[in-house]
Amino acid sequence: MKRVMKRIIAKPVCLIAGGPGISFSKLRILFRKVFKVYGLVSPKIAYIGAASADNPRFFKWLKDMLIGAGARDVVLVPVVRTRTDFGQTKDVLCDVDVVFISGGDVEKGMQLLKARRLVPVLKKLFAKGVPFFGLSAGSIMLSKSWVKWSDSDDDSTAERFPCLGFAPVFCDTHGEDEDWEELRVLLKLAKRTAVGYGITTSAGLIVMSESRVKAFGGPVHRLKIN
Repeated sequence: MKRVMKRIIAKPVCLIAGGPGISFSKLRILFRKVFKVYGLVSPKIAYIGAASADNPRFFKWLKDMLIGAGARDVVLVPVVRTRTDFGQTKDVLCDVDVVFISGGDVEKGMQLLKARRLVPVLKKLFAKGVPFFGLSAGSIMLSKSWVKWSDSDDDSTAERFPCLGFAPVFCDTHGEDEDWEELRVLLKLAKRTAVGYGITTSAGLIVMSESRVKAFGGPVHRLKIN
């Protein structure tokens, strides 16, 4: 029988669920845990805010949280501009210790990354061993795929679209109040044996491979559609 090898990723990918009402202190604790996982002391962070269209207030808030958690600096990698300066973007990304994907809207975030031709750049960085972590929608963007609807009231119109795939898992963040409705739809669209992880508000998931994951900060639900 042919042995199937599980893909081991270059560095663990840390996926954080923010969520409504998360406290500043809890978020800083989660960020500190991420820095510890990567062995980083006073890291310089590249901030990718595609999912929030580079919202300046959101960037400032998260920059303050990351610096409060021990980051040395947080540098915005702009994605909203119609003409991306690839030289400047690469200079920024090559001069940081870790890349952070922030929250917002998963579909819009992936559309922007593709439109600005940043997906291949990020994939090359990840292949070289640069660590990545995400928050909420950013965590989903780092996973295998997500789901969208042409009619939000009709699940038959749901379809999957690819994400970055750095964390080789299906996941959702802070969806416990809806019993992970969107994640369940995603799993139904995937193969029957697909497993998904529901990362609850204020929790995180360290992904080392498709089958090696570890929760931190709070509970993470493991879902499988029979």
